[in-house]
Amino acid sequence: MAQNKSDEFKADEIQLAELAKALSHPARIAIIKELAKRNVCVCGEIVDVLPLAQSTVSQHLKELLKVGLIKGEVDGPKSCYCINTKTLDKYMTLFSRFFGNLESCCK
Repeated sequence: MAQNKSDEFKADEIQLAELAKALSHPARIAIIKELAKRNVCVCGEIVDVLPLAQSTVSQHLKELLKVGLIKGEVDGPKSCYCINTKTLDKYMTLFSRFFGNLESCCK
């Protein structure tokens, strides 16, 4: 049986990998860009600007929610999403630290 060794990595390495995985589809990048433009958005409005079915967009939103990059509320039949700025700030700090360490060792 295969053994999962991800718990043997540092927490920030795991978080960066999870974020990278969540952003690894162009639809998710487009969703983030659309949310940034609108600040708050109803799922149906996101569907209108993407060449994807509503169910597919919902799956992509679910992946972004899982890593906390976006947050959402259900209001009756509508779901409203926005960028989670607190989590975004945390990830930006992690990425800056990560790339800063790479840059300093590669010069």
